[in-house]
Amino acid sequence: MNYLEHVKFYKDFPKEGINFIDIIPLIQDKEVYRSITEDLSKAITASSVATVESRGFFFAPALLAHEGPVNNIIPVRKSGKLPFKEGDLRAVAIEKEYGSDNVFFRYSDIAAGTPEDGVFKVAIMDDVLATGGTALGIAKALEESKIVKDGKEDGVKVSEFVFLVSIDVLGGAEKLEKIAPVHSLIHLED
Repeated sequence: MNYLEHVKFYKDFPKEGINFIDIIPLIQDKEVYRSITEDLSKAITASSVATVESRGFFFAPALLAHEGPVNNIIPVRKSGKLPFKEGDLRAVAIEKEYGSDNVFFRYSDIAAGTPEDGVFKVAIMDDVLATGGTALGIAKALEESKIVKDGKEDGVKVSEFVFLVSIDVLGGAEKLEKIAPVHSLIHLED
């Protein structure tokens, strides 16, 4: 299926010089959505998926309904969006193409998954890969994490990065491939 024909573009949004990629049409057609979530599912080898607020949330939960290894979703959210117990929240500084920000994940959400051979394998999934700053920050924070489950401490390993759209000329994939393979369903040259 040609997913690109369902994507819309908005020049100078959210600020001048940014060409906004609107992936909402991908969730407005049942067959397109079913197909795209199936293709995303095929690209993931990890049992847990860390997905970034907000547009990644449209796709990650559907992975639980497809055949494949995904059995846990780790939400990565903006400040003030995740309730947490003391010591459970991890802040992540990220650099986007139009500024810096912070996002957060909970260690308990990682622990809800299943470790394999001493590590929790996690795929990072987001809607658009531009410069790679968001995914890179999250990957580094995940791989620095130690997760205690059933009295045993395990590490975290990012197994792959999965995106709906990649803006290839911005070089984000090259940064991320130093950590794990990068898969994108739609490639844009500019």
